[in-house]
Amino acid sequence: MFSNIDLLSLNENKIKEVLKRGFLTVAVFGLGHVGLPLACAWLRAGANVIGVAKTNRKVDIINRGENPLKDESSLTPIIKKYVAEGKFRATTNGVEATRKAHVILIAVPTYVNWNKTGKPIDLSILISVLRVVAQGLSKGKLVIIESTVPPGTTVNLAKPLLEEISSLKAEQDFGLAYSPERIMAGHALQDIEENYPKIIGAIGPRSLKAAKALYEVIAKKGVITLSSATTAEFEKVAEGIYRDVNIALANELAKLAKLLNVDFEEVRKAANSQPFCHLHKPGIGVGGPCIPIYPYFAIHVAFRYNLELLLTRTARLINETMPEYVANLAIKALEEAKIKIEKAKIGILGLAFRGNIGDTRLTPVIDLVHYLESQGVKNIIIHDPYAQDNPTNCPLTRNLEDVVLNSDLVIIATDHAIYAKILPEILPSTSKKLIVIDGRNILHGRKLGKNITYISIGGSQTIE
Repeated sequence: MFSNIDLLSLNENKIKEVLKRGFLTVAVFGLGHVGLPLACAWLRAGANVIGVAKTNRKVDIINRGENPLKDESSLTPIIKKYVAEGKFRATTNGVEATRKAHVILIAVPTYVNWNKTGKPIDLSILISVLRVVAQGLSKGKLVIIESTVPPGTTVNLAKPLLEEISSLKAEQDFGLAYSPERIMAGHALQDIEENYPKIIGAIGPRSLKAAKALYEVIAKKGVITLSSATTAEFEKVAEGIYRDVNIALANELAKLAKLLNVDFEEVRKAANSQPFCHLHKPGIGVGGPCIPIYPYFAIHVAFRYNLELLLTRTARLINETMPEYVANLAIKALEEAKIKIEKAKIGILGLAFRGNIGDTRLTPVIDLVHYLESQGVKNIIIHDPYAQDNPTNCPLTRNLEDVVLNSDLVIIATDHAIYAKILPEILPSTSKKLIVIDGRNILHGRKLGKNITYISIGGSQTIE
């Protein structure tokens, strides 16, 4: 009955039935921080899943029933279970995976080319995958793009490319929808299944119906359908820009607070007692594969319409220069302590872009190290309890106490919970003078000892 499933022709109840009863096969392109949690969510909803990865190494890891994502431990038993049951396997053959699947999910990364001539958008991986998918596409299948893209990409790039290579018509022969991923590293599966409603836009009502019905089985918070794929793309970019702009505002106000010898954390808490004020926390910069990228997607599209997004661009500039600002705080503090820059020992606490995970993608620590080295600092060591890779040239260690007690200055770069818990125990034990630059304000209000010079982002310099 369900051997040849035409998702565009079925009603919503029948679509849900074929998923729940295990008759549906889903191909997931990209088995990284987005694609692998998505694959697990679809498995738990009842689908058979074929994961498509670029490398044989990742394929082999998954096909052994192992989890390649250390930050997403909740996926481990799911991968093991469904690989053993034969419902989940990985491959590098995207054409064959598409031919065997009823739903094709694309969750590959999109980039900005960071270079001196500008920041053009790089959709090369997405385009490559679309070409592969088009070769295996047939009537009745549904393609859902989950990668974050510049608004207009599904309609203006994906649709004509899929149609040209497959010789099929979107909405008539196959479905095409856009549904942005809405996850945070460390609890991606929970975000997909429980924390947020699923946003869906499509190129037409048949595609929207199919995507909506399927995701209503997965997302416990329900599905929000938007009027078009471009609207859904814009929504995702807007989410990221909102956070970037508000973080930039916090960083700018924190700089002013320091000049006024005012504690910004005190200001922030008081201001946020008013329900219409939501000041974020300042920090050493904004990292990760999302927020630093999305503003440029909007800027790129707006440029084509001769619209300049001044607020969006300014916020990016503020956040991109925060590592330099923190590096300058460190240099000034060393000079005031009469410690020669070239002989100073600096410990950076945290390499991941966010607390309690090991993800170092676009971490602002890279720029922080660069600016410190450009000022003549030669002795830098980094501590991180989670990071597996090190995109800097500095040594990476797991010994927190050794870093703290053997440094002249430490910079808290990542808000790992371990720092708030353990540093107040370590710092009072140091017998020599130590400068602490709290780039995440996690030690705010703590008593740290008389030998500690404490400098926070957006606060006055204090000696306890």
